[in-house]
Amino acid sequence: MGVPPARAKSRAWGSLRTSAQRDRERPVSPEGEHPAKAPTPAKIAVIGGGPGGLYAAALLKRLDPDREVTVWERNAPDDTFGFGVVLSDETLGGIEHADPVVYAALQEEFVRWDDIDIVRGGTRHTSGGHGFAALGRRALLAILHERCRDLGVDLRFRTEAPPAATLATAYDLVIAADGVHSLTRETHPEAFRPTLTSHRCRYIWLAADFAFDAFRFEIAETEHGVMQLHGYPYEAATATAPGASTVIVEMREEVWEAAGFADLDAAASVERCAKLFADALGGRPLRSNNSSWLTFRTVVNAHWSHGNTVLLGDAAHTAHFSIGSGTKLAVEDALALAANLQEQPDIPAALAAYETERRPVVESTQRAALASLQWFEELPTYLGQPPLQFAFNLLTRSRRVTHDNLRLRDAGFTEAVERDFGCPPGTPPMFTPFRLRGLELRNRVVVSPMDMYSAEDGVPGDFHLVHLGARALGGAGLVMTEMVCVSERGRITPGCAGLYTDEQAAAWTRIVDFAHTQAPGTALGVQLGHSGRKGSTKLMWDGIDEPLPTGNWPLVAPSPLPYTPANQTPHALSVSELPAIREEFTAAARRAAACGFDLLELHCAHGYLLSSFLSPLTNHRTDAYGGSLEARLRFPLEVFDSVRDVWPADRPMTVRISATDWADGGNTADDAVAVARAFAAHGADAVDVSTGQVVADERPAYGRSYQTPFADRIRNETGVPVVAVGAISSWDDVNSLLLAGRTDLCALARPHLYDPHWTLHAAAEQSYSGPGAPWPAPYRAGSRRPQTGRTDAPKPRLSLGG
Repeated sequence: MGVPPARAKSRAWGSLRTSAQRDRERPVSPEGEHPAKAPTPAKIAVIGGGPGGLYAAALLKRLDPDREVTVWERNAPDDTFGFGVVLSDETLGGIEHADPVVYAALQEEFVRWDDIDIVRGGTRHTSGGHGFAALGRRALLAILHERCRDLGVDLRFRTEAPPAATLATAYDLVIAADGVHSLTRETHPEAFRPTLTSHRCRYIWLAADFAFDAFRFEIAETEHGVMQLHGYPYEAATATAPGASTVIVEMREEVWEAAGFADLDAAASVERCAKLFADALGGRPLRSNNSSWLTFRTVVNAHWSHGNTVLLGDAAHTAHFSIGSGTKLAVEDALALAANLQEQPDIPAALAAYETERRPVVESTQRAALASLQWFEELPTYLGQPPLQFAFNLLTRSRRVTHDNLRLRDAGFTEAVERDFGCPPGTPPMFTPFRLRGLELRNRVVVSPMDMYSAEDGVPGDFHLVHLGARALGGAGLVMTEMVCVSERGRITPGCAGLYTDEQAAAWTRIVDFAHTQAPGTALGVQLGHSGRKGSTKLMWDGIDEPLPTGNWPLVAPSPLPYTPANQTPHALSVSELPAIREEFTAAARRAAACGFDLLELHCAHGYLLSSFLSPLTNHRTDAYGGSLEARLRFPLEVFDSVRDVWPADRPMTVRISATDWADGGNTADDAVAVARAFAAHGADAVDVSTGQVVADERPAYGRSYQTPFADRIRNETGVPVVAVGAISSWDDVNSLLLAGRTDLCALARPHLYDPHWTLHAAAEQSYSGPGAPWPAPYRAGSRRPQTGRTDAPKPRLSLGG
């Protein structure tokens, strides 16, 4: 639930002006008359009297006092669910700008604090500098009720709103702020196209009659499983009152059932929770407000408006309570909706602009909330972490708080985590060494395999020498080749590199020798693979995955299933043909060893041949190589064993897998854990965890670091070292993932295309100069960032106020 200390104001917040102000600001014609004012809604209906609906009503009435604004709320004015509400400085900045009266009232009620306590096994670690503000939900509603009444909003309590469709005929605008169980949304699913996803934990909202002195996360390891408490103050303690705190108790569904909560009534549940967390509560009781055990639902809508009806707040979207964004998002929705109704020429344009403005913000928040939610769902996998690392992992779980950000908030805490991790003084986590068998990598950065499609007859040329040589000089600990094909018919495109001839081996030796000579300390890894059914296609920039117009070669796969209807149907490999494929990998591995590569990776991802054996979507075999996951693993493991036998014993071998197919019926994260265990049992030194690209109709959940949770789970559930990959773009992300124990190495692709010296520049930007990132002698003069403009101009001596 951490919020940045800095306050930001969006475009919408700065543009909220009353209609009178806007009239004064509109240009005047030569005749002295204002041009016609853009039409705005004169009659507005609001369904739902929660914070979002009330604030929208107040803003819209304030911006145009002549408007008729009516709010329907089925509950009484003082009925509310939940206890405390957390608002960020960013949201408060918007409220201050838009309605100083509401802001001033909130200021009087707020309790503020900076610390987060993480308590586990009786040990507490505290991190400061987080900047929270909270107040009681009832107090918030009372402030908004009073503001609405003062402005002339018609508040109708204990009254069910007419259906949105009915209101839409009598009002210019209908705002559906009717919550997570929105009847408006459910009545018009064809218009809003909602997706509702339930999750794996049960939780209950409670309160304690005292004020915590920090945001508190407490972990209870019980005989039934792990339970957690989320607590924070919302009323400050005074000389006459002890204050109050929100307390949320959460646990996995199976833990909830094993602990017997399913059989307890509400009062017994509350009493049981108080006993479980007696230390956190100081033996005090908990209280309920019609509280019940809930399962969180993530709400996503394809569209937020339907005609003149628009969704707002939880009706449109939800974000898990562990990042404290429900009320924040609803209030920000209200601000953006009011601003766009003022700025746009008509209601349809305003609703479209509102959704365009808010959707990216909401989607980003929902990604962070999902990461946080899933972290708590998988909390048991982190219990083996050292206490400080566990605390850092919890604080950075949503990926919104990062290593660099946390260092600004609380340098002492972050430095303690770094020391515990093993960082030498002044050394960022990414520049600590890591050992795989006999290979010690000087830092944790990997140049990810990237197909260049620039070889001729499989022979890497000067382009590859420059491409890989530049990245080797750029400071990464490990530089990986593109997928190097083990046979001519195992190529993806005519431009793919290979390692099935002596000429190809000689060309690779030249590249390896250059890297080792000119960039000593840089390791070079080779990735071996076979295209399978995804071969015989055009170069990427001519049409990715599209079949060649001429000159196609026959494809092979575990089953005769084309990648797309436009692609060639592959030949289904017979059992008798498998040894020849296996020998192609083995022969390539022998050549790779002779070339001097430091590490070998077996490509079992992205729908290529070995990957297509692993996935049930591409492997429909009924023999010993198909069916169960164990059977689907059989051939990839046979290839791995054969390659490991000829690969030098002191050199590490890794495997790249697709941890999920992103498609119904395909491999899942659970399967990925089993696949990783199997390869580790056969001698894999690390698992390179990618996802997808197995079937053409996949539905990936793209986003920043979107694949890292799969690596995280494999590492912390199996103990196998992992390489995380997938939209990791900043050195801050790398440091955060490593320090949290979610990965051992980070592979970056596009950042290294943008900047071959990404690692050296990351060191310079962190003021690090040490053995983890040595600059090549010819480049040392560039080891400090060049100045970009004059910085020595005289400073003003005096400022005069107007």
